[in-house]
Amino acid sequence: MEELVSKARAIALQALQGELRGDGSPFIGHPDAVADIVRDEMGLPDECCAAVYLHEATRNHRDIDISSFPSDVITMVDGLNKISTIKPKDTRLEAENYKKLIVQYSTDPRVTVLKIADRLEVMRNLSFFPKSSRDQKVLETLMLYIPLAHQLGLYNVKSELENIYFRHAEPEQYRAITNKLKATEKDRELLMEEFIEPLKQKLSDAGIIYKLKIRTKTAYSIYKKMQVQKVPFEGVFDVFAIRFIIDCEQDAKLEKELCWKVYSYVTEEYEPDTRRLRDWLTTPRPNGYESLHITIKDKRGNALEVQIRTKRMDFEAENGHAAHWAYKGVQHEANMDRWLQSVRYALEHPSEAKPEDLPQPPSKEIFVFTPSGELRILTAGSSVLDFAFNIHSNVGIRCVGGKIGGKAVSIREKLHTGDTVEILTSKNQRPNRDWLNYVVTSKARTKIKQELDAEERKLAANGRELLERRLKNWKLEWPDDLQQEYMKAHRYTSVIPFMADIAREVVDVNDIKAYILKHEESSSVHEAGQPKERTLTYASGGDEILVINAKNVKGLDYKLAKCCNPVFGDDVFGFVTRTEGIKIHRIGCPNAAQLIEKYPYRIQKVVWQESASSGDFQCTLNITAEKEQAAISSVMDVINQFKASLRSFNVNENSRGGTYDISVRILVPSNTELDKIISQLNNLRSILKVKRA
Repeated sequence: MEELVSKARAIALQALQGELRGDGSPFIGHPDAVADIVRDEMGLPDECCAAVYLHEATRNHRDIDISSFPSDVITMVDGLNKISTIKPKDTRLEAENYKKLIVQYSTDPRVTVLKIADRLEVMRNLSFFPKSSRDQKVLETLMLYIPLAHQLGLYNVKSELENIYFRHAEPEQYRAITNKLKATEKDRELLMEEFIEPLKQKLSDAGIIYKLKIRTKTAYSIYKKMQVQKVPFEGVFDVFAIRFIIDCEQDAKLEKELCWKVYSYVTEEYEPDTRRLRDWLTTPRPNGYESLHITIKDKRGNALEVQIRTKRMDFEAENGHAAHWAYKGVQHEANMDRWLQSVRYALEHPSEAKPEDLPQPPSKEIFVFTPSGELRILTAGSSVLDFAFNIHSNVGIRCVGGKIGGKAVSIREKLHTGDTVEILTSKNQRPNRDWLNYVVTSKARTKIKQELDAEERKLAANGRELLERRLKNWKLEWPDDLQQEYMKAHRYTSVIPFMADIAREVVDVNDIKAYILKHEESSSVHEAGQPKERTLTYASGGDEILVINAKNVKGLDYKLAKCCNPVFGDDVFGFVTRTEGIKIHRIGCPNAAQLIEKYPYRIQKVVWQESASSGDFQCTLNITAEKEQAAISSVMDVINQFKASLRSFNVNENSRGGTYDISVRILVPSNTELDKIISQLNNLRSILKVKRA
């Protein structure tokens, strides 16, 4: 296997000939150092070291032939090359997405580990880079590579990366904490010996077999605790912690008993701070984490954190479903967790990890870039059209195609992770029903259906107008029951597609005429051969127009609908109810579309009788205003300027939005006066939105 690494290094040495690092040394020193980390510090096999060299060789020289190398090495090289093309546009805002992208490129999961090793070498030599580049690499390390190292269980790497980041980002704080840790190192060793000494005999006499783990927090971890808890270095209780790991049978009752027994020995010997007791034995964390944590004071009065758990609990915390990243609250998903956990196993058992058995990263998503470098996440199988709707609905509606890597493609072209996509649009483009076959994202499907529905309604309105005009010319009536019979015979379940097909000329209006005449002929004679009387039905667009008396809107024949409170001058229509006569609605009423679609035969044309009203009409205004007292008085002042009578005024404080929600009920003589009030309110500086209810 050493021959494999030597062969790969020889290729890299030739490809990188003449390239130098920031300090003037040959660039080959970088892959040499990364390979050392991979082999010596992470314990990965020679195939991974070979992949490191070949990645550096082919990153800028894709024509180099590496086909003679094993397939898993080539796969790792391909993944590393793809990751090297990632140029985060906004690392802080999209860190989780970029982490997912790194994993997605890791078809062989060891690629993520190799990239972390690469970043560790870079961070160890930050001084080689110019300041602007250093700052970017430090930010990327904090947001992307430290969390990934943590998730993979590379805790030593994670700690070193954190400390390098800390040293660069907060040099003064880093020096202060590091110096304090060095100055107290011998004290901690002495504290450890003094702590365990009086407990050894008790634990031995009780027959408790245990292992002791002792660790000191990193400078960065201590700094984060200081920031969160707002305490000085000396106030961080768990700078130094001791963990008891009890070796016993895997029996829940026995394990808890032994943990509490160790706890009792510790608290008998040392004074506990019961406020800091964390009992995750009785009630484990939601992720399954089990342990006892207690802070005690030793003989000198020093605070010391002690953790007590069994071997099984410790394994679960480190490797199982209560894995360290979940315990620490790092954002995660079930699929990603399973993948990362299997990578950790491969790291811990490199001799057992066969390339063909290594898990694949979750593939339910693809990661695509805009031309400006913005990262977008889509469902796997998404097309150019899906991407267009992901950018913006108006872009999707007018999409005529796109470019992937500069090459023109159709709207149905499927996208893959890493594609850079440019959308082409035309103002004349409109969606059609075939588009639903080209998209997989819910947003694209919903918007396409909405556009198709709007187009269908527009056609239906044209078809309705055409039919009504023809029926009027022919002096024929089209009762609802007859229309329903015709639609049923022609397999229409809704009025809208039926009327739309009239506009498309799929349904011939002359066929409808013939159907009406045939029906009238068959029913023209009834009971003793007497002619059957025609009955007038309310039909949208018919000859009969109801005239509303604006002075008396409480007549027996009609009344104003309370759902929209029409005002004199509003565009209105009448709806024939079963028991309450005709209800007058505004055209903009929330219920208008449903009434017109479901009951077109009960819609009545309506006009106002007078050009000027002498009546009063009630309406409600919903106002959103900035949270200041002057806003309320300003609203009152505007209403008092016009011919309006105030009936109610309610103010609610919106603490989440930091605004006032004001509801005003007023009486006005006409919509003209109402429009003046709304216009003046909108002109007020403190008013954010005015909406008529």
